[in-house]
Amino acid sequence: MRASGLDTGRRGFSPGVASLVTAAILLSAPAGTPADQAQPAFDVLITGGRIVDGSGSPWFSGDIGIADGRIARVGPLAGAAATRRIDASGLIVAPGFVDPHAHARERLFELPTAEGYLLQGITTVVDGNDGSAPLPLAPYLAKAEAARFAPNLALFAGHGTIREQVMGTANRRASPGELDQMKALVRQAMRDGALGLSTGLAYIPGNYATTDELIALSAVTREHGGIYVSHMRDEGGGVLDSVRETIRIGEEARIPAQISHHKVGGRRQFGQSVQSLALIEAARARGVDVTFDQYPYTASQTGLSLIFPRWAMADDGLHARLRDPKGRSEVKGGMLDFIDERFGDDPSRIQLVRCAFDPSLSGKTLADVLKAAGQPLTQSATADAVIDLQLKGGCSAIFHAYDEPDVERLMRAPFGMIGSDGSLTRLGDGAPHPRAFGTYPRVLGRYVRERRILALEEAIRKMTSFPAARLGLVDRGLLREGMAADVAIFDAAAITDRSTFTDPHHYPEGVRHVLVNGTVVIDSGAHTGARPGRVLRGPAAGR
Repeated sequence: MRASGLDTGRRGFSPGVASLVTAAILLSAPAGTPADQAQPAFDVLITGGRIVDGSGSPWFSGDIGIADGRIARVGPLAGAAATRRIDASGLIVAPGFVDPHAHARERLFELPTAEGYLLQGITTVVDGNDGSAPLPLAPYLAKAEAARFAPNLALFAGHGTIREQVMGTANRRASPGELDQMKALVRQAMRDGALGLSTGLAYIPGNYATTDELIALSAVTREHGGIYVSHMRDEGGGVLDSVRETIRIGEEARIPAQISHHKVGGRRQFGQSVQSLALIEAARARGVDVTFDQYPYTASQTGLSLIFPRWAMADDGLHARLRDPKGRSEVKGGMLDFIDERFGDDPSRIQLVRCAFDPSLSGKTLADVLKAAGQPLTQSATADAVIDLQLKGGCSAIFHAYDEPDVERLMRAPFGMIGSDGSLTRLGDGAPHPRAFGTYPRVLGRYVRERRILALEEAIRKMTSFPAARLGLVDRGLLREGMAADVAIFDAAAITDRSTFTDPHHYPEGVRHVLVNGTVVIDSGAHTGARPGRVLRGPAAGR
């Protein structure tokens, strides 16, 4: 049995696992009972639902029997005995959603039940994205394993973290010796359990890396069975060149490559998803394994520091440059280019999420800040306000800089998958991006049911088997015998996101039950408090 039948170059799932599980169940039948007539006793039996198995195939009616944390039987099982029965009549039964791009690790120990993820139907979160990950990886994974979280957790190795350990925030090419040190750290991270290598090329120090450096480190990653995922250098005016760079890295390193949260920012770039998709299609046609993930919103979230030119942040010298009148003027000149491209003359398109030095700013826009200070709503005043906020400690912010037709065009692409880019968040904390609570229900409600951009089966493939296979999580993402029993059960007619940019603190509606490794975590829409998640390690773990 293959993991998904997808052209991803990843490894398949052993058919022996399914047969062993089924054999164990049949052997538990009373003596003298013919195997083909045995009624197995399941831990959980899900009956009467419409099964969308994650492969992209049409839904079918059926039941699912779960034993020892795995799917033991799919078929007509209504009469079987079970410790717990879940009536899924009128509901969709799908694999648990696999989020290939999440930001969970900073708060998982504080919020181990992770309601913001589980109530969306997410059962596996992948962190270490955008070039930032624990280093070394092994102690963090061991700590996570001991803590036990509600969702499964996997990590990438972070190129930015690795480069900073070796070179600090120096804006220069790596020496041969420094490159060897980075290769050794990538190699160790892969052996510790990383799924692959992530980069954050829009941030420092990743932005200072040459393409050749990234190819060399990706080649080490490939040797250990991993993939390359990238927050590209530019998602605005340089987005097409950034796509070309990602393709080049995949092609020359001979490694599967993935564009993180693919989007096209800035009014002058609206519509360039046509060209970016053409570049990816052409690369795939010549054998380059490149894909992307995306979230279903026209706004991103990151630090205000993204507005500053990258050169100004070298050697941790941004604040010194801003305090010098000449340096401030030079930095501001670079900021004005970004502000003009992404926001034009509308500072309300920058919405503050959290400023540690002043929690009252959460939810306010830069237009609000400027008005309160009696300043004009100009690009120059916007740059000055961002500088002042950065000098006080900086803020995270939502950038409203993308276009709905690009979101929908990218969503239709068969080589794109869904990822939230969502931070683990507690209700009432700050003014977070709504993706933290609503990504997956938004796709199923708005883009499947209302807009009909995707068929239900295709949307679920993009949330389950595709990301699982892409990441090498070979026993997740499909409702097949022998697979891990990660299951999401939802009402297709009711599922919807309720979190908005102006009122974000709402969980979604419509997700009825969620199981992680065979344990019920969401029961009738409420979290049970169970924490059955596992640490999922990459292909080279322990080598």
